[in-house]
Amino acid sequence: MKAIVVKEFGPPEVMKVEEVPTAEPQGSQVLVRIHAAGVNPVDTYLRTGIHAHAPKLPYTPGKDAAGVVESVGDGVTKWKAGDRVYTANSISGTYAEYSFVNEVDLGRLPDNVSFEQGAGVWTPYATSYRALFQKAKAVSGETVLIHGASGGVGIAAVQWAKNAGLKVFGTASSSEGKTLVANCGADAVFDHSQEDYMDEIASAAGGHGVDVIIEMLANANLEQDFQVLGMFGRITVVGNRGSLEFTPRLAMTKDATIYGMSLFNSPQIARDEIHTAIFEGLTKGYLNPIVSRQFSLGDAAKAHHEVIESKALGKIVLLP
Repeated sequence: MKAIVVKEFGPPEVMKVEEVPTAEPQGSQVLVRIHAAGVNPVDTYLRTGIHAHAPKLPYTPGKDAAGVVESVGDGVTKWKAGDRVYTANSISGTYAEYSFVNEVDLGRLPDNVSFEQGAGVWTPYATSYRALFQKAKAVSGETVLIHGASGGVGIAAVQWAKNAGLKVFGTASSSEGKTLVANCGADAVFDHSQEDYMDEIASAAGGHGVDVIIEMLANANLEQDFQVLGMFGRITVVGNRGSLEFTPRLAMTKDATIYGMSLFNSPQIARDEIHTAIFEGLTKGYLNPIVSRQFSLGDAAKAHHEVIESKALGKIVLLP
């Protein structure tokens, strides 16, 4: 089979297409024929080798994908050949024509969802669900601010939050991004490239402020988030690309809670809850993954440049 193989950490160009053998699944393993693989910012961090969960070399990137079960190990009880699935992890990597996945790391893909959409399910929707509900405990009637709401995680967070009855504020920096966020159900969208956008958010939130903030770029935004956070507010940090100076008294004054999270750390019981919620949302249609661009497997390097350097408007996927 064809697969991307990374033999050294570095820039996107270290990813090369190679022909690698395909073995039979053993025990609780499932072999999935990949129809589309999702490209996430975390994939680019892992490729550099500086991430806390950096893989051992050589490796095939990717955790998210969608496809059809090809065959199963003799210990598998939940899946059978022909099942439509999305992956929540991968033993062998998903930037490939086939991928080995543990039985517990698969979710069922409803018939009304395309494989391209399915490739954009796990990381965005699981991250945003965990950030909103398992960490910040957001509830109906509260107001949430979602930074970078036009990206994959942002769009997912908007959809989850609207269905749960929250008032949703989102930020984006392009007219296309703002339109997309609004079309996904946000009650108000703000341009985070404008100097006074936090003042606009504070005004829109009234005297109470926002209850929850989903923070995609903490090194740039965390301290100023307290301009709009209400008393006893919660911030979940899901993205960060550097360090910052922070004044702890800001959190003290508002009796606020800052949650850090990494989807890698989520226990199986939390992941099972998320799978159930995702299947319901996809089936009922209130979750609708947005695919922005598609690349061939051989253009994986271009996809990695795109996911970091361009203004996100949904999910980027690879088609093996």
